[in-house]
Amino acid sequence: MINNQIIICIILSVISFSNGFYIAIDAHAEECFFENVKIGTKMGLMFEVVEGGFLDIDVKITGPDSKVVHQEERVSSGKYTFAAHMDGVYNYCFSNRMSTMTPKAVMFSLDIGEPPKPEASDNDTSHNKLEDMIKELSSALISVKHEQEYMAVRDRIHRSINESTNSRVVLWAFFEAIALSAMTLGQVFYLKRFFEVRRVV
Repeated sequence: MINNQIIICIILSVISFSNGFYIAIDAHAEECFFENVKIGTKMGLMFEVVEGGFLDIDVKITGPDSKVVHQEERVSSGKYTFAAHMDGVYNYCFSNRMSTMTPKAVMFSLDIGEPPKPEASDNDTSHNKLEDMIKELSSALISVKHEQEYMAVRDRIHRSINESTNSRVVLWAFFEAIALSAMTLGQVFYLKRFFEVRRVV
């Protein structure tokens, strides 16, 4: 019982910090988020454009020295992981400036790992191995959770596209049926008039 409590405390103490967000970005606008981390800290960004236009967005990550860590243009989704190259504030920006009038809705998560710890002595080797294994397991669980969330979002998007396409196909088929009926009636009327014998008084 005591061992289980110790393991639970270790898991809670080393589990990665993760934030999930759902934001709307207007046309010609940009939304930025900031994280203050120590050098060597692992950080991750996962995002998915769920609504608006062609479901594309510009993404940019910059470091405290204004150096671009990662940049993508007109992407629908993405996943990027990196380690902080220096102490300071890192910026995550989503830009919709290329859109003339369509707002975009973006679902994303920021995963911030634990800062690296100083080298331990030989006595703490087994304890550190256990911590490392728990960290890896925690990171894997969070990754699976985010993947499930994004799969649910993708499923909703694809279902919406399928329903929209289906309704358009039905409307087009209905229009074709009306057009064919009108053409048939027009041809019958024309042929009837063509073969009609007119009497001259």
